[in-house]
Amino acid sequence: MESHFTAELPEPGIYRHYKGKFYEVLGTAVHSESGEQLVVYRACYGKRGLWVRPLSMFLGSVEVDGRSQPRFVPEEKPE
Repeated sequence: MESHFTAELPEPGIYRHYKGKFYEVLGTAVHSESGEQLVVYRACYGKRGLWVRPLSMFLGSVEVDGRSQPRFVPEEKPE
């Protein structure tokens, strides 16, 4: 199993998704079969569901209205 570690890991804390909702990053995990690095996070709204996303996608950018922007950005805790 090959491990895909990177030095650029998101710190635990609150992040804003590009669509405006807030999520709490709990840490990272490694996929048991592929070795892929995953970000573990939960919603700061609703039932506070738990999510995982590949690190490359979490740190990646999305295109909105023809402009590239980060998928998630660190934020202060929402009120």
